[in-house]
Amino acid sequence: MSAAGKAEGPDQHAAAGAGHAPAEARAGRPRVAVIGAGLTGLATAYHLRDEAEVTVFDAAERVGGQILTSELAGAPLDVGADAFLARQPEAEALVRSVGFGDDDLVAPATGRVHLWVGGRLRPLPDATVLGAPTSLRAVARSRALGPAGLVRAAAEPLLPRRHVAGDRSVADLIGERFGREVVQTLVEPLLGGVYAGDTELLSASATVPPVWAAARDHRSLTAGLRAHRARTAGDARPVFLTLRQGLGALTGRLRDHLGDRVRTGTRVTGLARVGSRWTLTTVAAAPTLAEGRPGTVTYDAVVLTVPAVVAADLLRTIDAEVAREFAGIRTASVGVIALAYDPADARSVPDGSGVLVPKSEGRLVKAVTVSSRKWPHHHDHDGSFRLRASVGRVDDPAALELDDATLAERVDAEVRLALRLRHPAKERTVVRWPGALPQYEVGHLARVDRIRYALAERLPGLQIGGASLDGVGLAARARDAGRLAHEVRHHLGTSVR
Repeated sequence: MSAAGKAEGPDQHAAAGAGHAPAEARAGRPRVAVIGAGLTGLATAYHLRDEAEVTVFDAAERVGGQILTSELAGAPLDVGADAFLARQPEAEALVRSVGFGDDDLVAPATGRVHLWVGGRLRPLPDATVLGAPTSLRAVARSRALGPAGLVRAAAEPLLPRRHVAGDRSVADLIGERFGREVVQTLVEPLLGGVYAGDTELLSASATVPPVWAAARDHRSLTAGLRAHRARTAGDARPVFLTLRQGLGALTGRLRDHLGDRVRTGTRVTGLARVGSRWTLTTVAAAPTLAEGRPGTVTYDAVVLTVPAVVAADLLRTIDAEVAREFAGIRTASVGVIALAYDPADARSVPDGSGVLVPKSEGRLVKAVTVSSRKWPHHHDHDGSFRLRASVGRVDDPAALELDDATLAERVDAEVRLALRLRHPAKERTVVRWPGALPQYEVGHLARVDRIRYALAERLPGLQIGGASLDGVGLAARARDAGRLAHEVRHHLGTSVR
């Protein structure tokens, strides 16, 4: 079992959940069901655990969702999310609230990133905001753009301002100002790592909000982005943090605190509103027919933190309009291939935390995180040089159609070519994440507004969150959990903790 599915903390944290009586025996408080045991669901239940009888359901046998810490060459390595934004406070606050301290938190040793362009590694230019340049001198030094692309980008401050009502795609907004080469070479690789999406379709307001705000508030996008960088220049905090034990330790610790409130291997097959309350029909994955029969329980409030396709299915008979909204959210499937090399082979690997690969390069690999360089606690651990490569883009299933052995072999070959590694990896692990990344396409924020308005107007007692709506990063998930817990308290009329 991965670290995401077992107790990770000291004995006292494991004991925190073990002493609780079964949920059915704890009466006298409102009953809340949380569907989905990813970070959002677990954290929401954690926030509510002292105010309500909370039960968390998940069809999977482990908790954590897209947080998974596996073992590679004898040491833990995250093969899902591997860090959280440190300059947004919610994730770090959650980490510390469950007992992790300064010694557990690790900041990157380096933030330098390379682009694999034209068969060569080029530094990602300094002074960019999500790939959009603020200094043409820095872009020129990187040699990531060709002469024509550089000239086109330099013309941005001279262009007239275009007023457009409503949302726009990332490619439309940034491409109009800086040219297509900036989008393809600088912006797309960054967003490809986060969303595995298409910049022609991704919403600028939802996926690159600082760029969107700069375009909205300034005549020149360059000037707006420089103003944004000036406002954030004095922040000396690290951009990212992770846990020394792996992020699976966080979801493991949350599960420890919740104890028997978490029911993995239990699928919610039906959701219905009865008067002012909600009923859930569940089926446990059990070895005997009797244990696997459906059961129905009534709750005062329900929180959905499941992928959009699951939410659409559960809501179809309750509110067809909201179900259609969720069904309209596309997803991308991705894969992570973890690789361990002999450190002697890695001496030629350039300094830096990773490599981004533009889609236009036609490679299978879209990004490489050089874990042994990025994170101090991974430096040549146990005589291994570790890294992880990601594959998969929306509407491009080619990589994930390969079997594990072929995929690992081809990714290993591309990584060695990019990083000048001489010998094949001594250990390889393939992890697939089907439908993992929601696509925040043009109009996404308006969709979220429609969903939340419908919930407030027609479905009191039902709250919906999760990465499908507003943020795929762990800081966004921690923030969403706080919002969901607040909304549940408001509905139940309980006091705020």
